Amino acid sequence: MKALIVGGARSGKYMALLLNREGYEVILTDNNEVTYKKELEVKNITVIDGGHPDYLLETHYDVIVKNPGIKYSTPFIKAVLAQGYTIYNEIDVALRFASDVDVLAISGTNGKTTTVSLLYAMVKEQFSNVYLGGNIGIAVSELVYKYPNMQTLILELSSFQLDGIYDLKPKIATLLNLQMDHLDYYEDLDAYYNSKQRIYQNQDKNDYYILNQSDQEIVHRFNNDQVQTINLHGIDSVLTENGRDIMFNGELLFSKDDLNIVGQHNVENTMVAALMARLYGVDPLNIQKAIKNFNGVEHRIEFVLEKNNIKFYNDSKATNVESLKVALEAFDQPVILLAGGYDKQISFEDLRAYNSNVKQAYVFGQTKDKLAEVFDHSIVVDTLDDALSFALKDAQADDIILFSPACASFDQFKDYEDRGRYFKQLVKSI
Repeated sequence: MKALIVGGARSGKYMALLLNREGYEVILTDNNEVTYKKELEVKNITVIDGGHPDYLLETHYDVIVKNPGIKYSTPFIKAVLAQGYTIYNEIDVALRFASDVDVLAISGTNGKTTTVSLLYAMVKEQFSNVYLGGNIGIAVSELVYKYPNMQTLILELSSFQLDGIYDLKPKIATLLNLQMDHLDYYEDLDAYYNSKQRIYQNQDKNDYYILNQSDQEIVHRFNNDQVQTINLHGIDSVLTENGRDIMFNGELLFSKDDLNIVGQHNVENTMVAALMARLYGVDPLNIQKAIKNFNGVEHRIEFVLEKNNIKFYNDSKATNVESLKVALEAFDQPVILLAGGYDKQISFEDLRAYNSNVKQAYVFGQTKDKLAEVFDHSIVVDTLDDALSFALKDAQADDIILFSPACASFDQFKDYEDRGRYFKQLVKSI
Protein backbone atom coordinates (compact mmCIF):
# COMPACT_ATOMS: atom_id res chain seq x y z
CA MET A 1 0.00 0.00 0.00
CA LYS A 2 1.24 3.48 -0.88
CA ALA A 3 0.44 6.84 0.67
CA LEU A 4 1.21 10.39 -0.44
CA ILE A 5 1.20 13.22 2.09
CA VAL A 6 1.09 16.73 0.63
CA GLY A 7 2.30 19.33 3.11
CA GLY A 8 4.45 18.73 6.12
CA ALA A 9 4.21 20.62 9.40
CA ARG A 10 3.58 18.64 12.57
CA SER A 11 0.45 16.91 11.29
CA GLY A 12 2.27 15.77 8.14
CA LYS A 13 5.13 14.37 10.17
CA TYR A 14 2.93 12.23 12.39
CA MET A 15 0.65 11.24 9.53
CA ALA A 16 3.75 9.85 7.83
CA LEU A 17 4.91 8.05 10.97
CA LEU A 18 1.45 6.61 11.62
CA LEU A 19 0.92 5.31 8.09
CA ASN A 20 4.45 3.93 8.07
CA ARG A 21 3.72 2.03 11.28
CA GLU A 22 0.52 0.67 9.73
CA GLY A 23 2.46 -0.80 6.82
CA TYR A 24 2.18 1.90 4.14
CA GLU A 25 5.00 2.92 1.83
CA VAL A 26 4.95 6.67 2.49
CA ILE A 27 6.04 9.70 0.47
CA LEU A 28 5.84 13.16 2.05
CA THR A 29 6.22 16.24 -0.16
CA ASP A 30 6.41 19.88 0.88
CA ASN A 31 7.14 23.17 -0.87
CA ASN A 32 9.41 24.19 1.98
CA GLU A 33 12.37 22.57 3.67
CA VAL A 34 11.31 19.70 5.94
CA THR A 35 13.31 20.12 9.13
CA TYR A 36 12.55 16.60 10.40
CA LYS A 37 13.54 14.94 7.11
CA LYS A 38 16.25 12.70 8.58
CA GLU A 39 13.93 11.50 11.34
CA LEU A 40 11.52 10.17 8.71
CA GLU A 41 14.14 8.85 6.31
CA VAL A 42 15.60 6.51 8.95
CA LYS A 43 12.18 4.83 8.95
CA ASN A 44 12.30 4.46 5.14
CA ILE A 45 9.83 7.30 4.58
CA THR A 46 10.59 9.25 1.39
CA VAL A 47 10.72 13.03 1.89
CA ILE A 48 10.69 15.40 -1.08
CA ASP A 49 10.94 19.04 -0.06
CA GLY A 50 11.36 22.23 -2.04
CA GLY A 51 8.33 21.54 -4.24
CA HIS A 52 5.89 18.95 -5.55
CA PRO A 53 7.47 17.36 -8.65
CA ASP A 54 5.15 16.13 -11.40
CA TYR A 55 6.69 12.65 -11.41
CA LEU A 56 4.90 11.97 -8.12
CA LEU A 57 1.70 11.68 -10.14
CA GLU A 58 3.09 8.74 -12.11
CA THR A 59 2.64 6.44 -9.10
CA HIS A 60 -0.65 4.94 -7.89
CA TYR A 61 -1.56 5.73 -4.26
CA ASP A 62 -4.01 4.01 -1.94
CA VAL A 63 -4.46 7.16 0.12
CA ILE A 64 -3.56 10.83 -0.39
CA VAL A 65 -3.57 13.25 2.55
CA LYS A 66 -3.40 17.04 2.22
CA ASN A 67 -2.47 19.62 4.83
CA PRO A 68 -5.62 21.76 5.34
CA GLY A 69 -3.65 24.95 4.77
CA ILE A 70 -2.99 24.03 1.13
CA LYS A 71 -5.73 25.29 -1.19
CA TYR A 72 -7.50 22.94 -3.57
CA SER A 73 -6.76 25.49 -6.29
CA THR A 74 -2.99 24.93 -6.18
CA PRO A 75 -1.69 23.34 -9.42
CA PHE A 76 -0.41 20.12 -7.83
CA ILE A 77 -3.65 19.48 -5.94
CA LYS A 78 -5.70 20.20 -9.07
CA ALA A 79 -3.55 17.67 -10.93
CA VAL A 80 -4.16 15.07 -8.20
CA LEU A 81 -7.92 15.63 -8.34
CA ALA A 82 -7.85 15.42 -12.15
CA GLN A 83 -6.61 11.84 -11.81
CA GLY A 84 -9.74 10.94 -9.85
CA TYR A 85 -8.25 10.71 -6.36
CA THR A 86 -10.10 11.58 -3.17
CA ILE A 87 -7.95 13.84 -1.00
CA TYR A 88 -8.30 13.25 2.73
CA ASN A 89 -7.57 15.28 5.83
CA GLU A 90 -5.16 13.76 8.34
CA ILE A 91 -7.91 13.62 10.98
CA ASP A 92 -10.05 11.27 8.91
CA VAL A 93 -7.16 8.97 8.07
CA ALA A 94 -5.68 8.95 11.58
CA LEU A 95 -9.00 7.94 13.16
CA ARG A 96 -9.08 4.80 11.00
CA PHE A 97 -6.48 3.48 13.43
CA ALA A 98 -8.37 4.51 16.61
CA SER A 99 -11.81 3.13 15.84
CA ASP A 100 -12.92 2.74 19.47
CA VAL A 101 -12.45 6.38 20.46
CA ASP A 102 -15.46 8.56 21.30
CA VAL A 103 -15.27 11.77 19.27
CA LEU A 104 -16.93 14.98 20.51
CA ALA A 105 -16.65 17.57 17.72
CA ILE A 106 -17.26 21.31 17.54
CA SER A 107 -17.11 23.69 14.59
CA GLY A 108 -18.51 27.10 13.69
CA THR A 109 -17.14 30.47 12.68
CA ASN A 110 -16.54 31.83 16.18
CA GLY A 111 -16.26 30.50 19.72
CA LYS A 112 -14.78 27.11 18.83
CA THR A 113 -11.63 27.27 20.92
CA THR A 114 -13.29 28.53 24.09
CA THR A 115 -16.07 25.95 23.81
CA VAL A 116 -13.81 22.95 23.15
CA SER A 117 -11.48 24.06 25.95
CA LEU A 118 -14.42 24.22 28.36
CA LEU A 119 -15.72 20.86 27.18
CA TYR A 120 -12.28 19.31 27.60
CA ALA A 121 -12.04 20.65 31.16
CA MET A 122 -15.50 19.28 32.01
CA VAL A 123 -14.89 15.80 30.62
CA LYS A 124 -11.44 15.64 32.26
CA GLU A 125 -13.06 16.27 35.65
CA GLN A 126 -14.75 12.87 35.40
CA PHE A 127 -12.86 10.71 32.93
CA SER A 128 -9.22 9.88 32.29
CA ASN A 129 -7.69 9.11 28.90
CA VAL A 130 -9.23 12.27 27.36
CA TYR A 131 -7.45 14.27 24.65
CA LEU A 132 -7.94 17.57 22.83
CA GLY A 133 -6.95 18.05 19.19
CA GLY A 134 -7.77 19.14 15.67
CA ASN A 135 -7.55 22.88 15.14
CA ILE A 136 -6.28 23.29 18.70
CA GLY A 137 -3.53 21.57 20.60
CA ILE A 138 -1.98 18.43 19.14
CA ALA A 139 -2.56 17.06 15.64
CA VAL A 140 -4.89 14.06 15.66
CA SER A 141 -2.33 11.96 13.79
CA GLU A 142 0.14 12.61 16.60
CA LEU A 143 -2.42 11.68 19.26
CA VAL A 144 -3.29 8.41 17.51
CA TYR A 145 0.39 7.64 16.94
CA LYS A 146 1.24 8.16 20.62
CA TYR A 147 -2.05 7.12 22.29
CA PRO A 148 -3.80 4.58 20.02
CA ASN A 149 -6.03 3.43 22.90
CA MET A 150 -7.40 6.83 23.91
CA GLN A 151 -10.99 6.78 25.13
CA THR A 152 -12.25 10.30 24.32
CA LEU A 153 -11.13 12.80 21.70
CA ILE A 154 -12.50 16.35 21.75
CA LEU A 155 -12.07 18.02 18.37
CA GLU A 156 -12.10 21.62 17.23
CA LEU A 157 -12.68 21.50 13.47
CA SER A 158 -12.07 24.31 11.01
CA SER A 159 -13.78 24.46 7.63
CA PHE A 160 -10.42 23.69 6.00
CA GLN A 161 -10.23 20.44 7.97
CA LEU A 162 -13.85 19.52 7.31
CA ASP A 163 -13.29 19.87 3.55
CA GLY A 164 -11.16 16.72 3.61
CA ILE A 165 -13.31 14.68 5.99
CA TYR A 166 -15.44 11.82 4.65
CA ASP A 167 -15.67 9.18 7.40
CA LEU A 168 -15.71 11.13 10.69
CA LYS A 169 -18.64 10.09 12.90
CA PRO A 170 -18.76 12.08 16.13
CA LYS A 171 -20.69 10.73 19.08
CA ILE A 172 -21.75 14.31 19.84
CA ALA A 173 -21.32 17.28 17.50
CA THR A 174 -22.41 20.87 17.04
CA LEU A 175 -22.05 23.92 14.85
CA LEU A 176 -21.89 27.01 17.06
CA ASN A 177 -22.67 29.63 14.41
CA LEU A 178 -22.14 30.57 10.77
CA GLN A 179 -20.77 34.01 9.86
CA MET A 180 -19.00 35.50 6.86
CA ASP A 181 -15.33 34.49 6.81
CA HIS A 182 -12.53 32.97 4.69
CA LEU A 183 -13.64 34.46 1.38
CA ASP A 184 -9.95 34.59 0.45
CA TYR A 185 -10.00 30.76 0.47
CA TYR A 186 -13.48 29.80 -0.73
CA GLU A 187 -15.15 30.65 -4.04
CA ASP A 188 -18.13 32.13 -2.21
CA LEU A 189 -19.91 32.18 1.15
CA ASP A 190 -22.10 29.24 0.18
CA ALA A 191 -19.04 27.02 -0.29
CA TYR A 192 -17.74 28.02 3.15
CA TYR A 193 -21.07 27.33 4.86
CA ASN A 194 -21.46 23.99 3.07
CA SER A 195 -18.05 22.82 4.26
CA LYS A 196 -19.23 23.18 7.84
CA GLN A 197 -22.15 20.77 7.32
CA ARG A 198 -19.74 17.85 6.96
CA ILE A 199 -19.38 17.67 10.74
CA TYR A 200 -22.67 15.75 11.10
CA GLN A 201 -22.93 13.99 7.72
CA ASN A 202 -22.16 10.50 9.10
CA GLN A 203 -24.01 10.74 12.42
CA ASP A 204 -26.91 8.35 13.01
CA LYS A 205 -29.51 7.44 15.64
CA ASN A 206 -26.77 6.52 18.12
CA ASP A 207 -25.30 10.03 18.04
CA TYR A 208 -26.30 13.52 19.19
CA TYR A 209 -26.26 16.77 17.24
CA ILE A 210 -26.88 20.03 19.12
CA LEU A 211 -28.81 22.37 16.83
CA ASN A 212 -28.45 26.11 17.41
CA GLN A 213 -31.95 27.22 16.43
CA SER A 214 -31.06 30.89 16.89
CA ASP A 215 -28.83 30.74 13.79
CA GLN A 216 -31.04 30.64 10.70
CA GLU A 217 -28.19 29.61 8.39
CA ILE A 218 -27.55 26.56 10.54
CA VAL A 219 -31.23 25.64 10.71
CA HIS A 220 -31.73 26.17 6.97
CA ARG A 221 -28.78 23.99 5.96
CA PHE A 222 -29.19 21.17 8.49
CA ASN A 223 -29.93 17.97 6.52
CA ASN A 224 -29.52 14.87 8.68
CA ASP A 225 -32.78 13.16 9.72
CA GLN A 226 -31.02 10.17 11.31
CA VAL A 227 -29.13 11.77 14.19
CA GLN A 228 -30.74 12.57 17.55
CA THR A 229 -31.20 16.34 17.36
CA ILE A 230 -31.02 18.37 20.57
CA ASN A 231 -32.37 21.91 20.30
CA LEU A 232 -30.35 24.57 22.07
CA HIS A 233 -32.83 27.45 21.73
CA GLY A 234 -36.50 28.06 21.07
CA ILE A 235 -39.63 26.49 22.52
CA ASP A 236 -38.18 23.00 22.10
CA SER A 237 -34.91 23.80 23.89
CA VAL A 238 -33.71 21.23 26.40
CA LEU A 239 -32.17 24.03 28.45
CA THR A 240 -34.19 26.46 30.57
CA GLU A 241 -33.20 29.46 32.66
CA ASN A 242 -34.25 29.90 36.26
CA GLY A 243 -32.91 33.30 37.23
CA ARG A 244 -29.13 32.92 36.94
CA ASP A 245 -29.33 29.13 36.77
CA ILE A 246 -29.19 27.03 33.61
CA MET A 247 -31.31 23.90 33.96
CA PHE A 248 -31.29 20.65 31.96
CA ASN A 249 -34.23 18.28 32.41
CA GLY A 250 -35.02 19.81 35.78
CA GLU A 251 -31.48 19.59 37.18
CA LEU A 252 -29.03 22.43 37.72
CA LEU A 253 -26.41 22.33 34.98
CA PHE A 254 -24.56 25.47 36.09
CA SER A 255 -25.07 29.02 37.31
CA LYS A 256 -24.03 32.07 35.32
CA ASP A 257 -22.39 33.25 38.53
CA ASP A 258 -19.88 30.39 38.15
CA LEU A 259 -18.34 31.96 35.03
CA ASN A 260 -15.01 33.79 35.12
CA ILE A 261 -15.20 34.77 31.43
CA VAL A 262 -17.03 37.87 30.22
CA GLY A 263 -19.77 38.38 27.65
CA GLN A 264 -23.11 36.83 26.69
CA HIS A 265 -21.32 34.90 23.94
CA ASN A 266 -19.38 33.05 26.63
CA VAL A 267 -22.62 32.16 28.42
CA GLU A 268 -23.71 30.60 25.11
CA ASN A 269 -20.37 28.80 24.70
CA THR A 270 -20.65 27.44 28.24
CA MET A 271 -24.21 26.23 27.61
CA VAL A 272 -23.06 24.24 24.59
CA ALA A 273 -20.05 22.74 26.36
CA ALA A 274 -22.07 21.85 29.45
CA LEU A 275 -24.84 20.25 27.39
CA MET A 276 -22.34 18.17 25.40
CA ALA A 277 -20.61 17.10 28.61
CA ARG A 278 -23.89 16.12 30.26
CA LEU A 279 -24.98 14.12 27.20
CA TYR A 280 -21.65 12.32 27.42
CA GLY A 281 -22.34 11.39 31.03
CA VAL A 282 -20.43 14.01 33.00
CA ASP A 283 -22.02 14.71 36.40
CA PRO A 284 -23.35 18.28 36.85
CA LEU A 285 -21.10 18.80 39.87
CA ASN A 286 -18.04 18.10 37.72
CA ILE A 287 -19.37 20.44 35.04
CA GLN A 288 -19.79 23.20 37.62
CA LYS A 289 -16.33 22.59 39.07
CA ALA A 290 -14.72 22.88 35.63
CA ILE A 291 -16.58 26.13 34.90
CA LYS A 292 -15.50 27.68 38.21
CA ASN A 293 -11.86 26.82 37.47
CA PHE A 294 -11.91 28.03 33.85
CA ASN A 295 -10.31 31.43 33.34
CA GLY A 296 -10.62 31.70 29.59
CA VAL A 297 -8.40 30.97 26.62
CA GLU A 298 -5.34 32.91 25.56
CA HIS A 299 -6.02 35.54 22.87
CA ARG A 300 -9.81 35.51 23.42
CA ILE A 301 -10.75 38.79 25.15
CA GLU A 302 -7.82 38.00 27.43
CA PHE A 303 -7.11 40.48 30.22
CA VAL A 304 -3.42 41.40 29.99
CA LEU A 305 -2.87 43.96 32.74
CA GLU A 306 -3.96 47.29 34.20
CA LYS A 307 -1.57 50.22 34.26
CA ASN A 308 -2.26 53.84 35.18
CA ASN A 309 -5.92 52.85 35.58
CA ILE A 310 -6.04 51.71 31.93
CA LYS A 311 -7.03 48.10 31.23
CA PHE A 312 -5.55 46.19 28.28
CA TYR A 313 -7.25 43.24 26.57
CA ASN A 314 -5.81 40.88 23.95
CA ASP A 315 -8.37 39.49 21.52
CA SER A 316 -6.00 38.46 18.73
CA LYS A 317 -8.21 35.45 17.93
CA ALA A 318 -10.79 37.91 16.53
CA THR A 319 -10.00 37.21 12.88
CA ASN A 320 -13.37 38.28 11.46
CA VAL A 321 -16.08 40.90 11.88
CA GLU A 322 -18.38 38.80 14.04
CA SER A 323 -15.61 38.15 16.58
CA LEU A 324 -14.95 41.88 16.90
CA LYS A 325 -18.67 42.57 17.38
CA VAL A 326 -18.78 39.99 20.17
CA ALA A 327 -15.76 41.57 21.85
CA LEU A 328 -17.26 45.06 21.70
CA GLU A 329 -20.50 43.77 23.21
CA ALA A 330 -18.58 42.19 26.10
CA PHE A 331 -17.76 45.57 27.66
CA ASP A 332 -20.18 48.00 29.32
CA GLN A 333 -18.33 51.10 28.08
CA PRO A 334 -16.90 52.34 24.76
CA VAL A 335 -13.36 51.07 24.19
CA ILE A 336 -10.22 52.31 22.49
CA LEU A 337 -9.94 49.82 19.66
CA LEU A 338 -6.85 48.55 17.85
CA ALA A 339 -7.88 46.71 14.67
CA GLY A 340 -6.62 45.65 11.26
CA GLY A 341 -4.52 43.07 9.47
CA TYR A 342 -4.59 40.73 6.48
CA ASP A 343 -7.37 41.37 3.97
CA LYS A 344 -9.62 38.28 3.59
CA GLN A 345 -11.93 40.18 1.23
CA ILE A 346 -14.77 40.37 3.76
CA SER A 347 -17.02 43.37 4.33
CA PHE A 348 -16.70 45.54 7.44
CA GLU A 349 -19.99 47.39 6.88
CA ASP A 350 -21.71 45.72 9.85
CA LEU A 351 -19.28 47.50 12.17
CA ARG A 352 -20.93 50.85 11.47
CA ALA A 353 -23.64 49.85 13.93
CA TYR A 354 -21.00 49.53 16.66
CA ASN A 355 -19.67 53.08 16.63
CA SER A 356 -21.28 53.71 20.02
CA ASN A 357 -19.07 50.92 21.41
CA VAL A 358 -15.87 52.53 20.12
CA LYS A 359 -14.44 55.66 21.72
CA GLN A 360 -11.55 55.78 19.24
CA ALA A 361 -10.23 53.30 16.67
CA TYR A 362 -6.61 52.99 15.58
CA VAL A 363 -6.52 50.93 12.39
CA PHE A 364 -3.54 49.37 10.64
CA GLY A 365 -2.43 46.67 8.20
CA GLN A 366 -3.83 45.83 4.78
CA THR A 367 -7.38 46.61 5.90
CA LYS A 368 -6.69 49.97 7.54
CA ASP A 369 -8.46 52.09 4.91
CA LYS A 370 -11.52 49.84 4.83
CA LEU A 371 -11.82 49.95 8.62
CA ALA A 372 -11.32 53.71 8.71
CA GLU A 373 -14.41 54.08 6.54
CA VAL A 374 -16.73 52.36 9.03
CA PHE A 375 -15.59 53.96 12.30
CA ASP A 376 -16.59 57.57 12.96
CA HIS A 377 -13.53 58.20 15.11
CA SER A 378 -10.54 56.49 13.51
CA ILE A 379 -6.86 57.15 12.98
CA VAL A 380 -4.93 55.28 10.28
CA VAL A 381 -1.45 53.99 11.15
CA ASP A 382 0.86 51.37 9.65
CA THR A 383 1.52 48.79 12.34
CA LEU A 384 0.25 47.41 15.64
CA ASP A 385 3.17 49.14 17.37
CA ASP A 386 2.01 52.47 15.98
CA ALA A 387 -1.60 51.81 16.96
CA LEU A 388 -0.69 51.08 20.58
CA SER A 389 1.67 54.06 20.74
CA PHE A 390 -1.03 56.48 19.57
CA ALA A 391 -3.64 54.88 21.82
CA LEU A 392 -1.44 55.33 24.88
CA LYS A 393 -1.05 59.03 24.14
CA ASP A 394 -4.81 59.53 24.01
CA ALA A 395 -5.97 57.11 26.72
CA GLN A 396 -7.28 58.42 30.02
CA ALA A 397 -7.89 56.84 33.42
CA ASP A 398 -10.56 54.10 33.38
CA ASP A 399 -10.23 53.57 29.63
CA ILE A 400 -10.11 50.11 28.07
CA ILE A 401 -7.67 49.44 25.23
CA LEU A 402 -8.92 46.45 23.26
CA PHE A 403 -6.82 44.73 20.60
CA SER A 404 -9.42 42.94 18.48
CA PRO A 405 -8.20 42.93 14.86
CA ALA A 406 -11.25 41.57 12.97
CA CYS A 407 -8.68 40.29 10.46
CA ALA A 408 -6.20 37.48 9.97
CA SER A 409 -2.58 38.10 10.88
CA PHE A 410 -0.69 36.95 7.81
CA ASP A 411 0.28 40.42 6.58
CA GLN A 412 2.61 41.08 9.52
CA PHE A 413 2.65 37.96 11.73
CA LYS A 414 2.94 34.17 11.51
CA ASP A 415 -0.52 33.56 13.01
CA TYR A 416 -2.97 35.01 15.53
CA GLU A 417 -1.04 33.46 18.44
CA ASP A 418 2.21 35.08 17.33
CA ARG A 419 0.33 38.39 16.97
CA GLY A 420 -1.31 38.08 20.38
CA ARG A 421 1.94 37.28 22.14
CA TYR A 422 3.58 40.24 20.42
CA PHE A 423 0.82 42.56 21.60
CA LYS A 424 1.16 41.34 25.17
CA GLN A 425 4.91 41.91 25.05
CA LEU A 426 4.31 45.46 23.84
CA VAL A 427 1.86 46.13 26.66
CA LYS A 428 4.12 44.66 29.33
CA SER A 429 7.04 46.77 28.13
CA ILE A 430 5.15 50.04 28.67
